[in-house]
Amino acid sequence: MPSYQEIMTLVGFKSKNAVYKLVNKLVEEGVVRKDASGRLVPNNIFGEVPVLGLVEAGIPSVAEQDVLDTMNIDNYLIEDKDSTYMLEVKGDSMIDAGIHEGDMVVAERTTEGYVPKDGEIVIAEVDGGWTMKYFRKKAGKIFLEPANKNYKPIYPEAELNIAAIVKGVIRKY
Repeated sequence: MPSYQEIMTLVGFKSKNAVYKLVNKLVEEGVVRKDASGRLVPNNIFGEVPVLGLVEAGIPSVAEQDVLDTMNIDNYLIEDKDSTYMLEVKGDSMIDAGIHEGDMVVAERTTEGYVPKDGEIVIAEVDGGWTMKYFRKKAGKIFLEPANKNYKPIYPEAELNIAAIVKGVIRKY
């Protein structure tokens, strides 16, 4: 989200007080909120969309189009907005997990000392470089496993910091 100064420039206001009033109105209306450090965070970017039912990915069947419910995509993908961010995927080491170059992954920051479950997809700093891989623990050894047979597992030589857990993947066709 833009800063107060940037909002002032974008909307042509002459004072930050006017921006302050605008921001407070947006917070009051639920369009944005302030996180723990006072930064503006958008609320419900996507709004609610109808859930119409199920679709067969196998043998075709008769489908009925009834609105069963509505779903807020933000709430579905994001558990903790203050700890969640998105990253664009570069490379093909996770392609067999259905994560392709150009996809966006929704990642949730981990707390210090968090140990992922075996098989979770993590965003990790390993020996000074960043990567996204499966977290694996086998026979007491921790390693990062790609989801592409053309890549080898990564065994940390000096340092492994798990920064986030991947919670979802967004692909635009």
